Amino acid sequence: MAHARAFDDDDPLLARLRAIALALPGAQEKLSHGRPAFCTRKVFAYLGGSTREEYAAGLRPPRVSVLLEPDERLTLLAEGAALPAYLGPYGWVAVDLEDADWERVAELVDASFRVTAPKRLVAELDGRG
Repeated sequence: MAHARAFDDDDPLLARLRAIALALPGAQEKLSHGRPAFCTRKVFAYLGGSTREEYAAGLRPPRVSVLLEPDERLTLLAEGAALPAYLGPYGWVAVDLEDADWERVAELVDASFRVTAPKRLVAELDGRG
């Protein structure tokens, strides 16, 4: 069963996230469960990240979900990041995009890319200086 499209293509937050994610080597965008997902071989960022309680209440706060090293993930959770429904148990964490520090968002997307991307793409990113 296909999921309904759960985002607006004209969303300025999505445009900023797209610019960050698609600037990474080999990055592509695809739809996953009705939301944009950014990937190489594996997904490194999703637009979205409702908690189970928010999801049950029909709330979809503007967030980006990323997969980080365990210590960085714990730090973000301690700082108030959300544990996204369904993805949280697999190491993902969701960060608010409204009033976001976009340099920090770029750092988190970069970190998630480095966890998920093939070594050759990480080396290509490092080679950019």
